[in-house]
Amino acid sequence: MMQEHNDFDVALNKYRIAAVAVPESAALWNNIGMCFFGRKKYFAAVSSLKRANYLSPFDWKVLYNLGLVHLSMHQYASAFHFISAAINIRPRHAGTYMLLAITLTNLDDPDNARQAYEQAAAIEDKDPAVNLNFCVFLYKQGDRKAATKQFAHFENKMERLKASGSSNIDYELIEVGSKLGPALQVGESLVWKSNSKESASPPKLVEPTNNQPSTSGHVSAPVKQKPTDPPPPYPGPPENTNRMMIPHDPNAVGKHRQDHEPVPE
Repeated sequence: MMQEHNDFDVALNKYRIAAVAVPESAALWNNIGMCFFGRKKYFAAVSSLKRANYLSPFDWKVLYNLGLVHLSMHQYASAFHFISAAINIRPRHAGTYMLLAITLTNLDDPDNARQAYEQAAAIEDKDPAVNLNFCVFLYKQGDRKAATKQFAHFENKMERLKASGSSNIDYELIEVGSKLGPALQVGESLVWKSNSKESASPPKLVEPTNNQPSTSGHVSAPVKQKPTDPPPPYPGPPENTNRMMIPHDPNAVGKHRQDHEPVPE
């Protein structure tokens, strides 16, 4: 609970006590790593997550979180290694493909990045971050027709989220969408507005943020990060064993869950 509310210091104190009783718990070390990630202590996060990976080498959530942390550190080759391993174990998780796409974009491999985005979009039918990041990627690649199509999917998902009264609306996505819509000349159809002033400047990818580390039981969503111009990573998301974070493609808009955002298995 404390970790989910970003009270990382208190959560770490509790985890230290638990580590004395169960030092060989992979889920425990995964959550410790995501707490360090939330505090932006990336080297400590990597150390803890690698211990979790040693204890449970086939836990895809740990591998996802390792990819997310390395993506946040701009260590793209290492991020690709861990994210690819996570996909091999859990091939039907959209957030992992989005992280892979962001990583490939930063590795200057747009063709494979596009394929990863397409796979993520085909799997995910609720999270608007996937479509928004894909839209930003396509916009920067000059494919406005495909970008407009992804923006429409993003807009529809945002409308459904608002209609459902969900409290999980990411207003950073709305802000990026408010800039991207006019650039694609489809902004007039938006039924939601951003509180911030609209800008015609090219939108930036939403990187995963460290706000929501993963906890045991779920993969954290890719961590969200503030939109950036040239590709900095959505690691939006470390992942909890209980949640997943959303990644941030410097060329895409998206938000990485608790542990970046918790994602149920």
